Amino acid sequence: MSNRIRSSTIYALAAIVMVAASAAPVAGQDPDAPHGSDVHGVVRDDEGQTLAAVAIRLPALGRTELSHQDGTFHLERVPEGDHVILFERIGYRTRSMTVTVRSGETTRLEIVLEPSALEVQGFVVTGAPTARSGDRVIRPVEVLSGQELSRRLEGTVAATLESEPGVAAVTMGPATARPVIRGLGGDRVLMLEDGERVGDVSNVSTDHATAVDPASAQRIEVVRGPSALLYGSQALGGVVNVIREEVPRTVHHGFHTNLSLQAQTVNDGLVGSATVLSGLGANVALRFEGGLRTSGDLTTPEGSLSNTGGDTRNLAAGASWVGERGHIGAAYRFYGNDYGIPGGFVGAHPTGVDIEMTRHVVKGDAQVRAVGPFDVVDGSASHTRYNHKEIEPGGILGTEYGLFTTAGEVKGRHGALGFLTGGTLGVRAQFERFGFGGGLSTPDTRRWTFSTYAHEEVDLEDWTVEAGARWDRVSADVLDEDPDASIGNVRDRTFDAFSGSLGVLRRLSGDVTVGASLARAFRAPDVSELYSEGPHLASYSFEVGNPELDTEVGTGIDLFVRLDRGSVRAEVAAFHNDVAGYLYPRETGEISPRTQLPIYQYTGADARLVGLEGGLDLALTSRVAVESTVSWVRGTLTDDDEPLPFIPPLNGRLGLRYDTPSWFVGTEARMAAEQDRLGEFETPTDGYLVLGLSGGLRTTLAGRLHSVTLRLDNLTDEAYRNHLSRTKELMPEAGRGVSLVYRLVF
Repeated sequence: MSNRIRSSTIYALAAIVMVAASAAPVAGQDPDAPHGSDVHGVVRDDEGQTLAAVAIRLPALGRTELSHQDGTFHLERVPEGDHVILFERIGYRTRSMTVTVRSGETTRLEIVLEPSALEVQGFVVTGAPTARSGDRVIRPVEVLSGQELSRRLEGTVAATLESEPGVAAVTMGPATARPVIRGLGGDRVLMLEDGERVGDVSNVSTDHATAVDPASAQRIEVVRGPSALLYGSQALGGVVNVIREEVPRTVHHGFHTNLSLQAQTVNDGLVGSATVLSGLGANVALRFEGGLRTSGDLTTPEGSLSNTGGDTRNLAAGASWVGERGHIGAAYRFYGNDYGIPGGFVGAHPTGVDIEMTRHVVKGDAQVRAVGPFDVVDGSASHTRYNHKEIEPGGILGTEYGLFTTAGEVKGRHGALGFLTGGTLGVRAQFERFGFGGGLSTPDTRRWTFSTYAHEEVDLEDWTVEAGARWDRVSADVLDEDPDASIGNVRDRTFDAFSGSLGVLRRLSGDVTVGASLARAFRAPDVSELYSEGPHLASYSFEVGNPELDTEVGTGIDLFVRLDRGSVRAEVAAFHNDVAGYLYPRETGEISPRTQLPIYQYTGADARLVGLEGGLDLALTSRVAVESTVSWVRGTLTDDDEPLPFIPPLNGRLGLRYDTPSWFVGTEARMAAEQDRLGEFETPTDGYLVLGLSGGLRTTLAGRLHSVTLRLDNLTDEAYRNHLSRTKELMPEAGRGVSLVYRLVF
């Protein structure tokens, strides 16, 4: 069985090489031959002043340019045809327009941007076959970018997203926050960087950090619900995609720089991140990035949470050859993170544990346009080397994880074919090698995954219909099989299943859209759930795997109503998600002779999650805006009608902001109800109300956009607990603190 999967992986990787090879003639084309058409223009505000540092995006091509000091911009070698171009700048309403590009002609544009207190999402790329505007997405999607990203920027992706509808954060100290979407976390939420899996072990335990730093992100997109078949069927909760464009696709004129600096008083934190984009000649695009983050212990209203500081390092470089019909490029990233896990709570080491993690990633990316029936064919490949060590006091190695991941994917996007408006066909292969050490007896394991998928769309006047299907095969190969192991028959396992989705969007008027989607997704047990044997710090337990586990199968239904009237944007969604074979650790009634901890073994049980979520952005005037969100989810183990553990309480956010192109000031309240519907390991959590203030300045000096954002968190120094925090019995969440973010774009 594994030999067939290996062969499939080799074929997929070979296909990527073929895509790269087909791009090579583009790279080597005669420089005197026609090289596509150019789009030139200038961007001004409504008073006629030119605007620098405006982001000009071609979502379908994945290209981004910035306007220069005099407001001009140049998009070169744009393929012939109709293209949607976005113009985005902090403090102004995003403008979208369709431009017809003709071969041999230079298209010239005069763009005027209007000030707006409401930020527009722009185009969404995650969870859709092609980039599209937020009002045309047939599933709940959130986009965090621009000033909103600066206002909410935290040390982790999960903490940055925590105020978004349906998103919570499970933590074991500030460094370890991981997103929970609609009550589902761990391996059920797929973490991506530029559409590629991160390749860490954050899904295994709450004390494992996600190997992604949000400081240099252009934007973060969240797809809620089990509909992201383009990325993986196991995402029963949803997908989080941190977008940086590490493999550049745009040849910039001169140098473009994004610099971000942040300071926080609540943990004595300092962050610096810089990204430089440039061109070399007419065809070579370059990208360089570096970043550092350091922080001390978290300060709370009741004292400091000891051993919660950390140091993070980022270094990345990428280059591409961009031609008329596509591009080919590669990138490298190093990520290092040393952080502490506090001690003193039930199941933890008395004085805490230090964790050292490193991640090296090499990735390649190629795109060729106009290949047979496909408008675009994309190929990508990546190799990730990840290492994770948990160091106990005295320098003793307690636990070690090693993970090598090699993946490749080829997908083709087509336009109109018969009654189909457009769609995507793709194939993906992935190989992972897991190694374990220290106190873990989990056997080293190899895992092969092969997937093929299709996603098609039909537009029928006021209706849009999407349908997707995906087939996955996952094979776990244990290096040392043991039919007589204490946890059961440790052997190779293979899982395969079909997933599918069907969505309908109906535009009732120019303002109101309704939609519904039905999706079936499956998740194979991860290696720890199958074969683990060792102490688990996060749950005060000695956890053992279950080699007999079957797959989780989730069936989700989403219904939503969306309103977009310029001065008011609102969306309300209801969901119902049944998960057959939901995997979780259950008490066996036995005690581990090694550690004297209670033994919990992974088992499968049916679960149901239902909920509501919504958001409202209202412009009272051209300067004053109101923002609010609300989220509620209820999880139940249906076999015995018991609550599903680690479900966030009813929560929401209400904000008021005065915003101009040059400055803003706002206030915000975050609220949560008590949570007394408890699963195993849990204690109740009181409700809370936390107040905050924020303000910012934006100005253009010498053609450079400077923005400063000042945020005062927990204004009243409220002692409140996050229900999903493992350290809530020790200390509450962060106390009163100031965060200052400076960003420079030119």
